[in-house]
Amino acid sequence: MAPPEYVVIFCTAPAADAKAIAEALVDARLAACVNITTVDSCFRWRGDVCSEPEQLLIIKTRYDLIDPLIARIREMHSYEVPEIIALPIVGGYAPYLDWIREETG
Repeated sequence: MAPPEYVVIFCTAPAADAKAIAEALVDARLAACVNITTVDSCFRWRGDVCSEPEQLLIIKTRYDLIDPLIARIREMHSYEVPEIIALPIVGGYAPYLDWIREETG
């Protein structure tokens, strides 16, 4: 099966990192759009249950840009192991999907 053309990438980050990461990804044309929203995250880290406020970056991009996008996030992100996960976009409004392609081309 062929990979999807487009993906949404979720990345959580501290507020101090989120906007700079989003702007860098869009500026480098690695992402067409990045939404930033506040979330409360609960997770296990090194044996402890933690709860932290974070910013969730919702990144719209092309599948073939995943690796350079991850590399750019890793350059800028302050976490040792940041959440960076890609989900396929299996459909959507064609003009919007075309816009993703245009903005990341």
